[in-house]
Amino acid sequence: MKRRDFLKNCIMVIAGASVPLSALTLVDPRKVLAANPDIQWAFLINTEKCVGCGFCVKACKTENDIPFEANVTRTWVERYVYTKDDRRYVDSPKGALYGYTESRVDLGRGEFKEIDPKNVGKAFFVPKLCNHCGTPPCTQVCPVGATYKTDDGVVLVDRKWCIGCGYCIMACPYAARFFHPVLKVADKCTFCYHRISKGLETACVNACPFGARRMGNIHDINDPVTQVIMNERVGVLKDEFGTKPQAFYIGLAQEVR
Repeated sequence: MKRRDFLKNCIMVIAGASVPLSALTLVDPRKVLAANPDIQWAFLINTEKCVGCGFCVKACKTENDIPFEANVTRTWVERYVYTKDDRRYVDSPKGALYGYTESRVDLGRGEFKEIDPKNVGKAFFVPKLCNHCGTPPCTQVCPVGATYKTDDGVVLVDRKWCIGCGYCIMACPYAARFFHPVLKVADKCTFCYHRISKGLETACVNACPFGARRMGNIHDINDPVTQVIMNERVGVLKDEFGTKPQAFYIGLAQEVR
């Protein structure tokens, strides 16, 4: 029996005995990966600069070995269209991997909606990704400690420990997690931790031609990203959940969820 199957079976037995999963501790998830405790990574997204080109999605999939044709992605871009007759449409075909080349809205299940350009009240794009929460619910529900938070604020998944139970995927209020189609373990945005820990930009930041995405150290008051977060009007997604998201937005419409 494989180690993953053994752990999964153990959890099923314990769950059947009405023992709460929160009481199960198989491994200490706290790992000291940050070289500098003074660093706390944060992400800044300017929705007013995003044009929905999809370059960020392509770069992310390439960098992190996510199959292009798989309908999952670590970062994606949503299109919001509001019509003058008070209707709202939101789509993100393949996460905007190929950008938005058509005016018609993808309703899902092969259905599309043609919208008269004259009836469009406003339209905009919103990039999304893991929010690397200050109090992440995903780490609280993982029964084996495979999901953990580093000292510099990045939430990661240890693929060697993940048993594919899916609890973290269900717990994430931002729908930022998914099963890797090849590895069959939980996957998500990592802020390109393998890059930023070496002083490099994330793949999506590096690919954005309009500067809609930026990465910064929120513990550095002189960091340009920190200056924007502290001094300008920025918002976060689903603040009411109390997860303390570390992905901040400029120009975030109230309707965006």
